[in-house]
Amino acid sequence: MESMSNSLVSQKSHRSLGLRSPICPTNAIPDRKLRLRRGRAMAPEFGNMRKLVHGESGYVLEDVPHLSDYVSGLPTYPNPLQDNPAYSVVKQYFVNVDDTVAQQIVVHKSSPRGTHFRRAGPRQRVYFESDEVHACIVTCGGLCPGLNTVIREIVCGLAYMYGVSKILGIEGGYKGFYARNTLPLTPKSVNDIHKRGGTILGTSRGGHATSKIVDSIEDRGINQVYIIGGDGTQKGASVIFEEIKRRGLKVSVVGIPKTIDNDIAVIDKSFGFDTAVEEAQRAINAAHVEAESIEHGIGVVKLMGRYSGFIAMYATLASRDVDCCLIPESPFYLEGNGGLFEFIEKRLKENGHMVIVVAEGAGQELIAESMRSMDHEDASGNKLLQDIGLWLSQKIKHYFSSKKKMIINLKYIDPTYMIRAVPSNASDNVYCTLLAQSAVHGAMAGYTGFTVAPVNGRHAYIPFYRITETQNKVVITDRMWARLLSSTNQPSFLSQNAIEDAKKEDVPPTQLLDGENGFKKSNHELSFSPNLPNFLSHNGTDDAEKENEPPTLLPEAHIYCKAQLCDNGVANKTSGRCCCQ
Repeated sequence: MESMSNSLVSQKSHRSLGLRSPICPTNAIPDRKLRLRRGRAMAPEFGNMRKLVHGESGYVLEDVPHLSDYVSGLPTYPNPLQDNPAYSVVKQYFVNVDDTVAQQIVVHKSSPRGTHFRRAGPRQRVYFESDEVHACIVTCGGLCPGLNTVIREIVCGLAYMYGVSKILGIEGGYKGFYARNTLPLTPKSVNDIHKRGGTILGTSRGGHATSKIVDSIEDRGINQVYIIGGDGTQKGASVIFEEIKRRGLKVSVVGIPKTIDNDIAVIDKSFGFDTAVEEAQRAINAAHVEAESIEHGIGVVKLMGRYSGFIAMYATLASRDVDCCLIPESPFYLEGNGGLFEFIEKRLKENGHMVIVVAEGAGQELIAESMRSMDHEDASGNKLLQDIGLWLSQKIKHYFSSKKKMIINLKYIDPTYMIRAVPSNASDNVYCTLLAQSAVHGAMAGYTGFTVAPVNGRHAYIPFYRITETQNKVVITDRMWARLLSSTNQPSFLSQNAIEDAKKEDVPPTQLLDGENGFKKSNHELSFSPNLPNFLSHNGTDDAEKENEPPTLLPEAHIYCKAQLCDNGVANKTSGRCCCQ
């Protein structure tokens, strides 16, 4: 790790920060004819260790791997963008060599600078000549709006910006590397594919055989691999990169994160999410029309969200026709005081109808063991879930028929596969273009083993491990969920046990705060409007307040200083914080 930092410092000392500054030293001998280059592995500290660069004021750069880390003697070339007419009007062609993107944008004035990622964009020096590049693109996992747009823009970006002519499409997901045909891709052949849903390359789950995949990459002479898929796919891309690095191949492996659920960590959001929320409105509107057109009508809409309820939450906030939203992160119960059945009955008496939105992963713990397959997984390793929408609909019908309190008319709508298969909307199309072009710039600059995505509004290169180590989830103690509860006027349905479990899972607050919930947020920013009830049942309010109190309240209005830096380990409460903070 120390040698890596020294290398970067040395590199920085030899470069200018101006427009024409090189990214890496150019002491290599050009070898334009070698299409797939082998090299000896460098120092072992580059193995599976993280590539970190530490700076002043707590600055930490979580850098991504580079081909020069493990392949020696690589030549560099001027970036052809400087001669591209499309970029002739650009004030600055290339990203500054020291540009980084902060993971957390909301900070206190005394906070450390925190974690950063390398900013995406074109570099002045590239590690591939245009006629040397042999790229391939593969799509894996489930369908998502925008897949064809990403494919199109990678192809057009390589061709129009860098003059690349050899681009292959791998058909049928990971197994297509060794079991299916390839499809030549050109700007002409992909010109209109963004108008269609799905993926022209086909997709599949599973089929990941690392040795066979890398053998195929090596045999075909491929030196840029663009992998589009969710967190499972990105884990597979990371394994492929490690094997390529072990073999010492000059091959850039680039991931483009895809998940309609928006559950990939670190990034602002995933492509296709905006389209999914927009399409979900149609189903919610249909449920609302059905429900309000008949006495005691109930519309139940099931939306995507295996582990994260972002689509359900944002569709509910956008529609304003939803009376109750149920997501995986917020447990609920059916019967008893404050339960879902009681709330349904109350809302029907008040309004005569109601609409319920439920994410597919919500309430799975409520389904009887005989009805679910929690121990079964699909080829991608995802748990097979039972249809919570159908199960919940049957439970609601049974409750009201058995209690004989009122006659209800329930309509169940499941638009899941309709939403997944539509073309991306305007905002997602723009987003996919930026993702694809950033990926191409990174590969041409010699970066590898990374995912490209926006962080706080700026596109960045993120190490694979950062987006696969955890999942992005709705934080139910955050403002955005409070906004939803305020909009629907529903209770939180949290039981005492659920509150206790949530307290155990919470992590200590940090000095750095993330952005708004919905994409990134601190678990401990419990900031509700003074006029907004928090809906926590079973004394949940008291528990939440206790959770946010200082660790110990001492006599004479003092707070205990955990760092032991204040006088006698005690800080004055007048300032509201320890003097050492």
